[in-house]
Amino acid sequence: MDYLLLLLSIALIGVAGFLFWQVREQRHTLQVLMEATDQNEPPSNPEMVLTLRVVDPISVAKRESRSARVVADRLPVMVTKMVYQEVMKELDEELRARDIDVEMSIEYR
Repeated sequence: MDYLLLLLSIALIGVAGFLFWQVREQRHTLQVLMEATDQNEPPSNPEMVLTLRVVDPISVAKRESRSARVVADRLPVMVTKMVYQEVMKELDEELRARDIDVEMSIEYR
């Protein structure tokens, strides 16, 4: 019984030593990466992003388009995608008319 406890203690000490070594290696790797990042990139301000969500795209499509009145209930995903594309196009036109340079994209969440 004493030999079993001794072997178990030695095994646990070995595992603890291995884990300690792994943690030291990871810390060293992170430190090297952080130093490389700090040297290459100047500090920057946080980026601001505007998010737009059409609350009820199906009703917008039905109100704005005759064909959408027919198709909206059967193909809601396609109609929603078309509404977002049209909103994006109209926003782009308005912002370009006011000489505001923007990057726009549609994100699926």
